[in-house]
Amino acid sequence: MAAANWRTINIDLYDPDSSANFPIASLLPSSIPTTSASEVQSLAGQIKQLLRGGDTEGALRGALENVPYGGDSAAKEVHLATVVEILQSTKQSEMSPMLSRIYSSEGGTELLDVLMKYLYRGMSHGSQPSSASTKALSPQPTGFSQIHSRGGGEGGGQTMSVLLSWHEKLVEIAGSGCIVRVMTDRRTI
Repeated sequence: MAAANWRTINIDLYDPDSSANFPIASLLPSSIPTTSASEVQSLAGQIKQLLRGGDTEGALRGALENVPYGGDSAAKEVHLATVVEILQSTKQSEMSPMLSRIYSSEGGTELLDVLMKYLYRGMSHGSQPSSASTKALSPQPTGFSQIHSRGGGEGGGQTMSVLLSWHEKLVEIAGSGCIVRVMTDRRTI
């Protein structure tokens, strides 16, 4: 009998298709351009100008076509805030027709996949306190800290409701394949 404990053998080393046999970084596209926070800030200004002009679909398309995949975390946060602002300013009756027009256009499937990424990112971001709100902690005599001012602690619920409404409409238009493509895409926003 062999002295090796068979339970500690890493069998993935013997599988040629295993991720242990090639670098995971090779799955990312090598041509992701780097984007600075100032570039994203100027793009956000242009998108907000479209939004103020009443072109919600143009603003959404502009945000989804210019995703800062190669940006730092500050650039990605600015772009996320811009996309969420666009989604919140869209009327519920305009959601389905807008998504249908985007879906039927050239490259529409990819744009809706990017929108789904932002919906999931916004949902995960909404549950965490932002760095600005953690600075404003006020100790209470009870020993607990109050993160939000009284009456404003549930402000993230409206954002979550909007994101869930968009998610519902997006799955109706693009199907559940959109969710699978987003979950398997290595590019992060």
